[in-house]
Amino acid sequence: MALKTLSTFITPLSLPNHKFPQIHTKPCFILCELSRPSKSRPSSAIPEGTGAAAPSPGEKFLERQQSIEATKRILKETNKSRKKENKPLKASNSVASCYGCGAPLQTSENDAPGFVDPETYELKKKHHQLRTILCGRCRLLSHGKMITAVGGHGGYSGGKQFVTAEDLRQKLSHLRNARALIVKLVDIVDFNGSFLSRVRDLVGANPIIMVVTKIDLLPRDTDLNCIGDWVVEATTKKKLNVLGVHLTSSKSLVGITGVISEIQKEKKGRDVYILGSANVGKSAFINALLKTMAFNDPVAAAAQRYKPVQSAVPGTTLGPIPINAFLGGGVCLSGLYIQAK
Repeated sequence: MALKTLSTFITPLSLPNHKFPQIHTKPCFILCELSRPSKSRPSSAIPEGTGAAAPSPGEKFLERQQSIEATKRILKETNKSRKKENKPLKASNSVASCYGCGAPLQTSENDAPGFVDPETYELKKKHHQLRTILCGRCRLLSHGKMITAVGGHGGYSGGKQFVTAEDLRQKLSHLRNARALIVKLVDIVDFNGSFLSRVRDLVGANPIIMVVTKIDLLPRDTDLNCIGDWVVEATTKKKLNVLGVHLTSSKSLVGITGVISEIQKEKKGRDVYILGSANVGKSAFINALLKTMAFNDPVAAAAQRYKPVQSAVPGTTLGPIPINAFLGGGVCLSGLYIQAK
């Protein structure tokens, strides 16, 4: 556009007696610095690892520590997976058992341990309550009937012998390679007869707590300290190393608290097995244990509802009876009849 034509747009309208200010402009100069050769600039190279953005010694230390911790975590997970692969298999517990005696439940032989009426069995199975079933034999025992099912002690009508001591011992064969805490029961009235001499062959290197039962049957003026010393000496002569010796009475609950304290101290994530010979008082001891623990442990209080059957007949227990008795986890398994030799 021509300058003359442009002036018609920027020239203000003529008004009377009005003066417009004059605008004076100066020429504007833009200076650009020419790029110089790199040779003319002085060298200002910063060594690697220094400067404002470089990590401080503290940050380097933290990085090293994080790397070490990550390596430890990886090694720990690897060791866990290896332990799971090499973990020994426990005896299968898929078949439901009677909570009173530990015998596997069955509906075919009504004159054998573990028998349950088929209708009752199917109803309990439908509602996932097989663990709450008491077999016919245990029902009779709870009503005072004199019935046993261990070889050498008779049985139901006809004198049928159902279970042998070796069969019961075989059910605990996995203990040798398992991680367990053993509570070994001995009758003070028949110490040598109820002492399991082959217990190490059965439990391996697992720790053992010795519990002497039925001290309430001793005369009132008996010095229990002397009895304790005698038990320790007799145990040492039998070459059996134990963690401790406890004198107890399941009837009066004497000494039960001390056993509970040592079990809680030595359990360390293990399952607890109560072992003993026939008529040593395993079921009575379990009931006393649960009764005492129930004051402070709600899990033990709930376990009292389905506790082993207690009877004067030898050979009441016919299999492992798992009992969830500890608040911190772990299972207490009532022991088996094992023939003392």
